[in-house]
Order: sequence, then structure tokens, then C-alpha cells
Amino acid sequence: MIGDSKNLLIGGILLFLILGSSWLNRAIEKKTEYQPANQHSPDYYLNHFSAVTMDENGKPDKRLSADRMVHFPDDDTTELSEPRMTIYDDDRPPWKVRSETGWVSGDKELVLLQGKVNIDRPAAPGIRPFNIITRDLRVQPKSNYAETDADAYAKSRKDWVESTGMQIWFARPIRVKLLAKVRGRYEIE
Repeated sequence: MIGDSKNLLIGGILLFLILGSSWLNRAIEKKTEYQPANQHSPDYYLNHFSAVTMDENGKPDKRLSADRMVHFPDDDTTELSEPRMTIYDDDRPPWKVRSETGWVSGDKELVLLQGKVNIDRPAAPGIRPFNIITRDLRVQPKSNYAETDADAYAKSRKDWVESTGMQIWFARPIRVKLLAKVRGRYEIE
């Protein structure tokens, strides 16, 4: 009799452990199911990224490259590390723009080049070299337009100009509008 009650007790404990572990296993599985994040989290990244847009004739129009690109699906934005933008012109040297970091809007209508920004166009026959140093440039790629509210310094050979705030139209006719506190030097050759 004592042996039977002892076996019954051990069997009950074993049954309780089996049922308890089964319940615990189901509870843990429910908690570990994948739930998408509702926060600003990246879904993919690329190292040494480069993208080229073409004009209507199939020639390169613009190139955007970066050491690292990180895409965020919640607002379709992209963050860039060490971005470089090249704006091509048919028979003239391309404009080359680089900055510390960058951001591209979800609709691709706005590119923010953040931190120190360098804008260069090399010399060519009949074309002077041109260099601009500024910060925090807003670029509208489709209209070949860029602007900044920061201080800007532009140099071409021995000529230079500096201002606070600047607007640039890269398409012909190329224009640079200096917004405030303008001063500079222009040497007649």
C-alpha cells in the first residue's frame, strides 16, 4: 500500500512537471514571436554605395555615392556617410560636391549634405576652376539647385568671395547668388 501511494505521488509529480513545462514552453513561444518595430529602424544598408541617374539621351546626369548608406522603411529616408555627388554637364567638367554626412528624403526631392561641404569644378579650356567651401547644403537634384544659410567661401584662381548664405544653380546658365555680408576680391587679368 505504501509502495502504491509512493508510485502514485511520483506519477502525479511527473504529470504536473510535464504539463507545467508544456504550458511554460507555449508561453515563451508567444512572447518571442517577431513583432515589427514601430520606431525608426533601418531595414538595410550598403557599403560603398553608388547610384547614377541618366538624362533623356542616356548620358550620366548625376551620381550619388557614399561610404555607407542606411535606409529607413518607416519614412523611406536614407542616411549617408561621406556622401559625394557629381553633377554632369555635357561639354564642361562636372561639379563635384562632398560632405561629412547626408540625408535623402523619401520622395528623393531633397538631399541634405551636412557638416563641412566642398563644391569643386576643375578647369578646362575656357573654363576657370571653381571651389566653394560651406556647411549644411540643401540640394534639390531635379532642378540642379542648392542653397545654404551658412557662411560660404568661393575661390577661382586668385579671386575670392565670401558671404553668409548662398544659392547655386548648376544648370546653364550657372548662377551663384550671395545672400548677406558679402565681401571679396576680384583681380583683372
